[in-house]
Amino acid sequence: MKEILKNLGILSIIAGVVILSIAVFKETHTNTTLAISLVLIVVGLIGHIMLNKYLD
Repeated sequence: MKEILKNLGILSIIAGVVILSIAVFKETHTNTTLAISLVLIVVGLIGHIMLNKYLD
């Protein structure tokens, strides 16, 4: 279970990058898709730092 929690931040970052890359390749730059990908990347980064700090 700890391994899944440790990788949760990275998975969130990857999901944000995938959404952002899909938006770029489809050339549909709406504010909603850009905001969702930004939130996923930032939350994933903060989550990765915090989870690895407290789970070790």
